[in-house]
Amino acid sequence: MKLLVVDDSLVMRNAIARSLEAEGIAEVLFAEDGERALHLFDLHRPELVTMDLTMPRLDGLGAIAAIRALEPSATILVISALNSHRDAIEAVRRGACGFLTKPFTADEVVEAIRLIAEHSRRDRN
Repeated sequence: MKLLVVDDSLVMRNAIARSLEAEGIAEVLFAEDGERALHLFDLHRPELVTMDLTMPRLDGLGAIAAIRALEPSATILVISALNSHRDAIEAVRRGACGFLTKPFTADEVVEAIRLIAEHSRRDRN
């Protein structure tokens, strides 16, 4: 499985990747903003994307919509410090499959990924 981790914080990108090390991810791609995320997604078509919402150049909501326009079945988990219901609803409306707030534990990231992966598998069958 390929994973694209999108966050403007290097510390957060590394923390998310480390949280998922034991999950059988073959390749991890990193983007510091939504524009880079869109470029990497188009080139590599990862099976899973984690997306921050507050970033320079293109924010997470814009990136979610752009990625879903490229690939309507993209699996995107928002991981953000923003924790308002409005942000979560808007992210899901634009195509996110789940929403996890920062700070998070490694177990919470793994559980969120497992839940959305299971849901995606059920939708395809």
